[in-house]
Amino acid sequence: MDISKLRPNRPNIIVSEIKIISYTLKSNVQEIIGELISGNYVLVEDFYNEGLKLLHQLKKYLKKEYRLNDYQQQREYRKLYRQASQKILLEVVDHQLRVKKSPSIGWLKILYPNTYDFFISFPDIQGLNSSWQWYIKGLEIKTLNLKIHPYYDVYFPTRFSHLNLFSNWIKTYSGSKEHAIDIGVGSGVISFSLIQHGFLNVLGTDTNKNAIIGTDLDSKRLEFTDNLTLKLGDLFVEDVYNKHKKFDLIVFNPPWLKTERKLINGIDQAIYYEDGLFTRFFKDAKIYLKEKGKLVLLFSNFAEITGSNQKHPINEELKNNNRFIQENLFKQQASPASKKTRRKDWRKHENTELWVLNHT
Repeated sequence: MDISKLRPNRPNIIVSEIKIISYTLKSNVQEIIGELISGNYVLVEDFYNEGLKLLHQLKKYLKKEYRLNDYQQQREYRKLYRQASQKILLEVVDHQLRVKKSPSIGWLKILYPNTYDFFISFPDIQGLNSSWQWYIKGLEIKTLNLKIHPYYDVYFPTRFSHLNLFSNWIKTYSGSKEHAIDIGVGSGVISFSLIQHGFLNVLGTDTNKNAIIGTDLDSKRLEFTDNLTLKLGDLFVEDVYNKHKKFDLIVFNPPWLKTERKLINGIDQAIYYEDGLFTRFFKDAKIYLKEKGKLVLLFSNFAEITGSNQKHPINEELKNNNRFIQENLFKQQASPASKKTRRKDWRKHENTELWVLNHT
């Protein structure tokens, strides 16, 4: 696979002529909000900060309209806010935002190299700007003593208890280090750890194109390319990989929450999993794991402590199938949530888990 030919996931843009209502410092905010709710596009003309104020006023208006007393009202509020906010546009000229005092966002040139002038929604610009700051600054992974530079639309760790568990475990691993696979490579942290601990051939797979692109860039910068192969596809990428190839170590850091909706966004796919994921994974892992190999999964009890009816997929596998047996289970209390959040902090009851399984 030629990674250089992959086209990354990116926000939708508007390049055609459309009817746009101008929003300036002189505009009546309530009238503009009415236009947004009616489905009309509104272009922020003067200052970037005015777009932030408009989003705030839109939220305030919708919260007043929908008292949010029950779940249905909350869903309707979120739906309307998402639809209306996406109608707030910014203009891009020569890969730069046209409004005054706006941030410089390198993704505009990287993700749209052949499109210089276009319109893009304000919420999408917020996401691009936040991602660009992380990409430029980099994220220090202390367990690896290195920095990663997470690519746009790729999940990256902001809490590290599960990585601490893996770091402590991999130091004790004494099996063969010929072949390992990192299912759902994401920002590459597990793959880089495997290479640092002496694995000669690591295969990283992911369904998110941006994860493959971003990990490839970091791998080149960190000089890990001789030991790392990246493939785009689901789980073991059966359609392009040799089923006769088996692994000494299979590592899977899956999403921890189940969803009933269809997942499209790359980051959503790193947080939520659809029905059937673990069934497919364990069935294929039985085929790909060497006789004396180790299967390692990183998970959490978060769904259980938040009152979800979700069953623990690893417990269910061990209870209902005769494919693997548990060698070990390590737990660590999760890092606390940010002190800035106003949501209930479930994290103080959360444990991250590292499961080590063997063939039966």
